[in-house]
Amino acid sequence: MMKKVLVTGAAGGIGSAICRKLAADGYFVFAGYSRSAEKAEQLADEINGKAVKIDVTDASDISEAANICGNIDLLVNNAGISEIDLFTSISDEKSRNIMEVNLIGMMNCSRTFLKGMISRKSGCIINISSMWGQVGASCEVDYSASKAGIIGFTKALAKEVAPSGIRVNCVSPGFIMTEMNSRFSDEDLELIREDIPLGIFGEPRHVADAVSFLASEQAEYITGQILAVNGGMVI
Repeated sequence: MMKKVLVTGAAGGIGSAICRKLAADGYFVFAGYSRSAEKAEQLADEINGKAVKIDVTDASDISEAANICGNIDLLVNNAGISEIDLFTSISDEKSRNIMEVNLIGMMNCSRTFLKGMISRKSGCIINISSMWGQVGASCEVDYSASKAGIIGFTKALAKEVAPSGIRVNCVSPGFIMTEMNSRFSDEDLELIREDIPLGIFGEPRHVADAVSFLASEQAEYITGQILAVNGGMVI
């Protein structure tokens, strides 16, 4: 029987790459989206999957997505947002939104879909954090805190559900060339490149490959781990 996966934030650069890779690995992919319905539908058609609306901050959306997807074998918590500004300039509303999407939403999705995994004593959860969750970033304090929370969540949940045969791991990307980073000037990009020991920018496929590995049988003895995909920028 074909395994099933739900990928949240599937319409973005990293999310769509993850969906394509897992589809190539043989998964039936539920491409979760919040606002980018058209992109998600096009992606789902391309990979013979299904687009599913799931705003991770909305409990009813999560519940409805669970009804549509049923029991899944793999959950990839990829949905996330960022805000670059001084910590003292971020509004309370923006701060709450970052936490609700990046951390609380990820936890609520996991809580919902984990129930079926526990009953079957089988399943895998992969969370997408960030290198800034490992070391912190100036002018991205709220974002860094939310991504650090994902790392702590991954380690704790991995211990809790391991006796049920469920693995929980985390991928921690570095600077990945996506549409979100197109705002940087060529000069800024060159300065960033100089900070990357491998001397190249990451691509969405690099994150997708890491997710694919952690979801595979080759990683059956790996849980509670943080797989950094950053070209050596954070070691």
